[in-house]
Amino acid sequence: MDIPRLVSDVLSVITISLCLILKIPQIINLYKVKSAEGLNIYGLLLELSSYTIMTCYNYCNGYALLSYMEYPIILVQEIILIYLVLLYMNLLNAFSVGAFGIYLTITASFLLEIFPKSILSFLAPLCTPVSASSKIVQLLEILRSKNSSSVSVLTWFLSAFTNMTRIYTIYMDSADVTLLANFTISTFLSTSIMLAAIYFKKEKGD
Repeated sequence: MDIPRLVSDVLSVITISLCLILKIPQIINLYKVKSAEGLNIYGLLLELSSYTIMTCYNYCNGYALLSYMEYPIILVQEIILIYLVLLYMNLLNAFSVGAFGIYLTITASFLLEIFPKSILSFLAPLCTPVSASSKIVQLLEILRSKNSSSVSVLTWFLSAFTNMTRIYTIYMDSADVTLLANFTISTFLSTSIMLAAIYFKKEKGD
């Protein structure tokens, strides 16, 4: 029995299962407080871009579905989250709707390979700094506002955990250096946001 491969498959199933609810605590928390304070819309859009590119990159390269299935799952939740943030920031307008339409068109073009796959190969390595930037922006927003009331600690714990498990599963599946670097940095930054959110919730409680 190939134990390392079995462990990888089990971790993939766990990761995908957790990603089914990854953003749900954040969405619920945001809906309850009806305020986007402590959340940064630019960080969320950067995160959306990173998830989208990595979904297309994995799909077009024919990687095992279990190794990236969480991306399309998280994308749906991310779009709902962005919608709520735009709603509570009073930014829902014709421009945001038009921008979403352009986003859908570009994404479909990559998945259908209307755009050459070489573009994704160029963009994928950029997802590491883009993903890192989205988390750094979110971390700085918490530190700036000293308020994490609308930030879900559970969401960032799940993010850190699933990123960490992906380091192992990606290594076993493809050992893709681009993906490994992305998940390693994401694990560190997600953990940092989680700790900052815990600190400022506790401070506010005191």
